[in-house]
Amino acid sequence: MANQEDQFKKLVSHCKEYGFIYQSSEIYDGLSAVYDYGPYGVQLKNNIKEYWWKSMVQMHDNIVGIDAAIFMHPKTWKASGHVDAFNDPLVDNKDSKKRYRADVLIENYLDKIEAKINKEVEKSAARFGESFDAAMFKATNPRVLENQEKYDAIAKRLANAMTNSDMAELKQIIEDLEISCEVSGTRNWTDVRQFNLMFSTQLGNIAGEDDKLYLRPETAQGIFVNFLNVQKTTRQKIPFGIAQIGKAFRNEIVARQFIFRMREFEQMEMQFFVRPGEEMKWYEYWKEARLRWHLALGTPAEHLRFHDHDNLAHYANAAADIQFEFPFGFKELEGIHSRTNFDLSQHMELSGKKLQYFDPEMNESYIPYVVETSIGCDRMFLALMSRALTDETVPDADGKDSTRTVLRIHPALAPVKCAVLPLVRNNEELTQLASSVYHKLKASFYCQYDEKDAIGRRYRRQDAIGTPYCVTVDFETMDDGCVTIRDRDSLQQERVPIDKIADIISTKTDMKTLLV
Repeated sequence: MANQEDQFKKLVSHCKEYGFIYQSSEIYDGLSAVYDYGPYGVQLKNNIKEYWWKSMVQMHDNIVGIDAAIFMHPKTWKASGHVDAFNDPLVDNKDSKKRYRADVLIENYLDKIEAKINKEVEKSAARFGESFDAAMFKATNPRVLENQEKYDAIAKRLANAMTNSDMAELKQIIEDLEISCEVSGTRNWTDVRQFNLMFSTQLGNIAGEDDKLYLRPETAQGIFVNFLNVQKTTRQKIPFGIAQIGKAFRNEIVARQFIFRMREFEQMEMQFFVRPGEEMKWYEYWKEARLRWHLALGTPAEHLRFHDHDNLAHYANAAADIQFEFPFGFKELEGIHSRTNFDLSQHMELSGKKLQYFDPEMNESYIPYVVETSIGCDRMFLALMSRALTDETVPDADGKDSTRTVLRIHPALAPVKCAVLPLVRNNEELTQLASSVYHKLKASFYCQYDEKDAIGRRYRRQDAIGTPYCVTVDFETMDDGCVTIRDRDSLQQERVPIDKIADIISTKTDMKTLLV
C-alpha cells in the first residue's frame, strides 16, 4: 500500500513539474478538486479526445457527433430524474468532522475482502506454478469461500440499500462492519443523508425558482433532446449513435485522488439507439469494442477488467464498468449502460413532443432503446499517465548504469512527437541548421526545439514528457545532410537524411496506427 501511495505521489509531482497539470488558482492557495492542464497536459488531452472521436465518428458510418450547450432548459433535468434523484449518500464522522460517501466506505471494505481473496490466489499460484487452476481454487479453498460469502452478503445489502434509498440501512451496514474514520479512528457516525450533486445558477439578474438553471451533471441529455434533430438531418437509420465530448459538473461530496474525481470534468460519450429487444446484443458488442479501444493503446490486459453493477441506475437494465488498475486500486474508467427507453420516454412525456422513430423495415413507430458508452477524459488521462510513468536503468554516454524517468505514452498520443536538438548551442552554423530542420518539421506534427544543457540532459527531459523521437543535428550533418534519430523506448539511434525525417516520424506517430 505504501508503495502505491508513493507511486501516486510521484505521478502527481511529475504532472506539475513537467507542465502537465497545475492546481487551479494556485497563487490563491488553489480551489479544491479543480485543475488546469498545462502545455503538455492539454496536448495529451486533445490527443486522447482525437483518438476517441476518430474511433467513434470517423470509423463508424452510423455514428455522428454533436456539441450540445452546457445550459439546458431546467425541465430537461426534471425529466431525466436529476432534480429529484441525483443524490449521493453522505455521512460525517462526529470526531474528525471528515465527510464521506457512505457507499464508498462500504465499497472500500469490500475491496479489502477482495484483496484477501486475490492474495490467497496469488500465493497458491506461485506455489503450484503452471499447473495451478485459479477457478478450481476459488471454488474449493475454505478461506476463499468464507471471504467470498462475506463479500456477497455485504454487496447484496449495499445494492438493496442503494436501490431503495434506505439511508438507515446504509448506516447500519457501516456500524455492523465496524468501519472507522481514517482520521479519528472512531466509529462515531452521523445519520446518513442524501446530498444532491447538481450545481445551480440563475438566468438573468433576478434570482428565483423560475430562473434557475443547472450546470449539466452529464452530457447525455443534450444528445437525447436532439435525437430527432440529428436523425432527420443526417438521415440515419436505426441502429445509429450520437457522440459528444463536453464538460460536466458535479458537486461531489468527496472529490479525491487528484484528477480521478473532480467537480469540473470532461466526458466522452456515445448514445447508441437500437430497436427494443436488441439492446442486450448491442450492449455486449460495445463492451467488447470499448475494451479493444483501451488495449490498442498497449495497456496490459491484466490492468483492465469488467465489473458488472450490482446497483443499477434507475434508467438501466444492464450496466458494467471497464475498470483500470490505478495506483490506488481498480477503479471505474469507462461505463457501458443499457439505458432502455427511459430518457426519450421521459422527455416525450414532459415536453409533449413525439420522440419516436419510424422504422421503415418494421413499418412501425417506436421509442428507441439506448446503449451508452461513457468515459471520463480526465480519468483516461490519469490512467495513461499512471501506466506510462516509469523509472528504469539505462546505460549513459560512458556505458555506465544510470536511472531515467520515462513516460511511455503511445507515440500517436504523445504531446510532443519529436524534439530537434543541436549537439551544442555555441556554434551558430549548427544551431541555424537545427532551427531550419525544426521549422520544416513543425508543419507536419507538434515538435520542440531544445538547445539548453548537455545533450544527455536534454534526452532525459524529453523522455520525461514522453517525446517518442529526438532528432540530433551534429557537425557531421553539415557535411552529409543526415541527422541522428533516437527512439525513446528502444534507445536505438539511426542516421537518416534530413528530407526523410518527417515521413519516418509521421508514419510512426500517425493516429492511423491506433485506428486500423
